[in-house]
Amino acid sequence: MTVDISFRRVLANTDRRFELDVAVRSTSRRVVLYGPSGSGKSMTLRAIAGLLTPDEGRIAVNQHVLFDSALSVNLAPQVRKVGYLFQDYALFPHLSVAQNVAFGMRTGILNPRRGAIPQVAASWLEAFELDVVATHYPSQISGGQKQRVALARALAAEPDILLLDEPFSALDPPLRVRMRRELAALQTRLDLQMLIITHDPADVEALGEHVLEIRDGRIFSDSAPAGQ
Repeated sequence: MTVDISFRRVLANTDRRFELDVAVRSTSRRVVLYGPSGSGKSMTLRAIAGLLTPDEGRIAVNQHVLFDSALSVNLAPQVRKVGYLFQDYALFPHLSVAQNVAFGMRTGILNPRRGAIPQVAASWLEAFELDVVATHYPSQISGGQKQRVALARALAAEPDILLLDEPFSALDPPLRVRMRRELAALQTRLDLQMLIITHDPADVEALGEHVLEIRDGRIFSDSAPAGQ
């Protein structure tokens, strides 16, 4: 599995100009992009997911070209086979846990009916031990359960890569430790490439296989494993 990105995007207004210019190539299963707030981490994920269009460059996952300015390629987000775990989880408050997970499937169903959850979604509910709260709404479950719902929704789409935006920042410290272990075990079990962004050194220590530090829109250091 390979993530290969090199792109540039400039954002400017009357008060500030920010230039994101990054190049990352990795075959590692867990890639961590580490840096302070405002360094360009989330912009990088959004560009990979198709939620932000670079001014120029190329983005490819497993030799599947998602964006290439030279070739006028810019795939829509829904066909990129990219799973995205948002920092705030972005669960739909009016949908049950089961419906939120089913929403992640690429079936064209906008609001899955409560009594008609696809088998794939049901399997992920069971895998994440969410079947007991399947009929609950997001406001009725814990922070750790919300994260599992968001992960199950992202994985129900069968992505080639999973992007995680500060996945533990909304959790209490003891729960962060447990969820780091769970995420590492999940990645090993699924053999799925993950790109994780964080500002927390503890996330880097627990999950970093290939660690890149980003500052002011540019890769400042690249700690790639030997042989990459």
